[in-house]
Amino acid sequence: MVGNSKFDVYQLSDDYLALRKAIRDLADNEIAPHAATVDEAGTFPQAAYDALRAADFHAPHIPEQYGGAGADALATCIVIEEIARACASSSLIPAVNKLGTMPLMLAGSDELCERYLRPVASGEAMFAYGLSEREAGSDTASMKSRATPSSEGWILNGQKSWISNAGLANYYTVLAVTDPDGKRGNNISAFVVERTDTGLTFGTPERKMGIKGSPTRELLFDNVAIPADRIIGEPGHGLKIALRTLDHTRITVGAQAVGIAQAALDLSISYANERSQFGKKLSEFQGLQFMIADMGMHLEAARQMVYVAAAKSERDEPDLAFFGAAAKCFASDVAMRITTDAVQILGGSGYVQDYAAERYMRDAKITQIYEGTNQIQRIVMARHLLNNL
Repeated sequence: MVGNSKFDVYQLSDDYLALRKAIRDLADNEIAPHAATVDEAGTFPQAAYDALRAADFHAPHIPEQYGGAGADALATCIVIEEIARACASSSLIPAVNKLGTMPLMLAGSDELCERYLRPVASGEAMFAYGLSEREAGSDTASMKSRATPSSEGWILNGQKSWISNAGLANYYTVLAVTDPDGKRGNNISAFVVERTDTGLTFGTPERKMGIKGSPTRELLFDNVAIPADRIIGEPGHGLKIALRTLDHTRITVGAQAVGIAQAALDLSISYANERSQFGKKLSEFQGLQFMIADMGMHLEAARQMVYVAAAKSERDEPDLAFFGAAAKCFASDVAMRITTDAVQILGGSGYVQDYAAERYMRDAKITQIYEGTNQIQRIVMARHLLNNL
């Protein structure tokens, strides 16, 4: 026997539990009351943003050296999970801030990080991420955006699609081809683009199924001048940086999915304990009990997978690509199943906006799609397994 079982039992530390309580209290009191209105009106959750900034939960992952809270990957996932439990749109505030800034944290110079991470950490700015294009979604290496050398840096032309928080974010990590004749995948570079750069405009807001409070728009580049010191990492390394970024940030999508699923399970249990049919509470029917049991079982499995992947992200372990893809894929599939079951349990009430079940179902769907569809996640996992026997 190794060690003392009293101390070897797996559990979150008191610090993580205290963090969960703090963010849950804030989410319940400051974010959840506005969630339905944010969804119905399709407006940015400004009240949530203000509350998150006041509590330093808007970008908790940014290191202390740049004025951030210095939260590790697991703590960041707990924050996103609890915000998503209250409002999926609001959870994209810390999630997209991490997605946009992660390339700088992985490959940016100290000067670049100091210049752009500090205002995000203070809440003065938000950061977004421009990778996908109309004809380059899953196949990112086929992107058409071009950055050509100029006397003072680069000239950027093209567009990016499906950009979360576009138009509101002050800064954007943007990927573009810098060597059209170079080897596919090794001819792309990453840059910081500022919202005020001349030539950057935004497309019409997308009319979406869910996460309606997080604006999604195109980025349009028309001869945008990018100074030389705004390149992230070395020329030609952009796609590698982008894929490493996704290894780390896909886990936050898993955390978001877990939060949405938890909200749906909570609602299902509450409704089942209150609603009566045939002279009995719904919770007394064995068929419904089995549904609730499966929902809880799959939710806890998803949560633990996300937490393990977060720990691997923090340590930057060699198998992070597998665990990040697995956590995102499994948790989002679970969220879609649980939210669909929640609608079923509520019956007609689940299909109308008087209850949140239908919103949870609509919000959950995107977690199977963005930051790589779940079909792409399975390719990532399969390649890792087949090449690492």
